[in-house]
Amino acid sequence: MKGNYLGEFEELVLLTVASLGAEAYAVTVKKEIEQHRKVNISAIHSSLYRLEDKGFLSSEFGGAANKRGGKKKRYFKVTSAGFSELQRSKDLRQQYWENIPQLTFSTI
Repeated sequence: MKGNYLGEFEELVLLTVASLGAEAYAVTVKKEIEQHRKVNISAIHSSLYRLEDKGFLSSEFGGAANKRGGKKKRYFKVTSAGFSELQRSKDLRQQYWENIPQLTFSTI
């Protein structure tokens, strides 16, 4: 496994793959993320392959589809290392949120 640092966009892609389950391939990941922000398909592909290199995702090819000219879809799934990294990231963020002082705002 390469370096295990998880960037913000990589975390978003990893979370999206986890939420899509068996339907996680580049186009569905892009569509899901685009509900919240604009993203280029090449950025999705780069992140998916980088996450796979890090051991956070695994992939396999599905069957060929006629409407894709016989090209197979590459499906991704989160590995146990990927879920562990997501949990670590969630815990870290939660720790920072809990460290924010409670402020009260008054109206003047």
